[in-house]
Amino acid sequence: MEAMSLVSSQLAERVRKPHWSLARTWLLQPGLPEGSDAFDAADASTADVVVLDIEDGLPDALKDAGRRTVAEYLRDDRSAWVRINCVSSPRWSEDLAAVADAPGLAGVMLAKTESADDISATAARLPVGTPVVALIESALGIECALEVARTPGCSRIAFGVGDFRRDTGMSAEPTVLAYARARLVIASRAAGLPAPIDGPTLRSAAQDLARDTDVAKSAGMTARLCLDAAHADAINALLSPSPLDIDEAHRTLACLDAPTGVYDGSVGPTRARAEAVLDLAAKLGLD
Repeated sequence: MEAMSLVSSQLAERVRKPHWSLARTWLLQPGLPEGSDAFDAADASTADVVVLDIEDGLPDALKDAGRRTVAEYLRDDRSAWVRINCVSSPRWSEDLAAVADAPGLAGVMLAKTESADDISATAARLPVGTPVVALIESALGIECALEVARTPGCSRIAFGVGDFRRDTGMSAEPTVLAYARARLVIASRAAGLPAPIDGPTLRSAAQDLARDTDVAKSAGMTARLCLDAAHADAINALLSPSPLDIDEAHRTLACLDAPTGVYDGSVGPTRARAEAVLDLAAKLGLD
């Protein structure tokens, strides 16, 4: 009975997970050879989306075997996203050949996206309607963000902070990376995409998780990559409307609907912000 209850609880958790367009945590799970048990554990976590990583999540020596394991997993009545290698890598074509027709492929995260052609070429190899998240990890990618975001097939943008810093020599200080984050937020909005996904907090820097998530939220991002399933609960909570946020939104709308005096700001933006909080809360089942 206990085992059945655990399974029921896990299934219920899966049902409660939001659509990828609203997902707050994107757990990068290394696509290790013979890693199906670890994949199942990731799926049973509170992360909104699980991304089986056959790019930087694996050393080169394990990529072929890891790819096979991930493809087999997605053909065994399981579902997940997959992070594939960049278009300039010979492994890109091999990755797509292995997973594109797998019934359980929920979507693709394309590493090191730098152009509209990267998205178009990838989307052309996938079943129609398969969402593609463009992982932008370089100076060129940042400068081409709007072009990438507006390309048919691009469903959302993510910020690969580590590789971006390696490419540019920038530090991790929020003020230093503010321009890059702003470019991704503005490009996403201009293209009509969901707000972008920020980079992760390293396992060794778990003490910075709340601060890093606040930086992402302040920048206008609504999700984060995640390297540790244990980080998911905190990120989900910090990127969701709090009970205080929801109450304040209700009070704001009540004030606007029956004004009794002057108030700060313009009616349109003030109402829109309050309505956005309540709409997100409803979609996440928090209202």
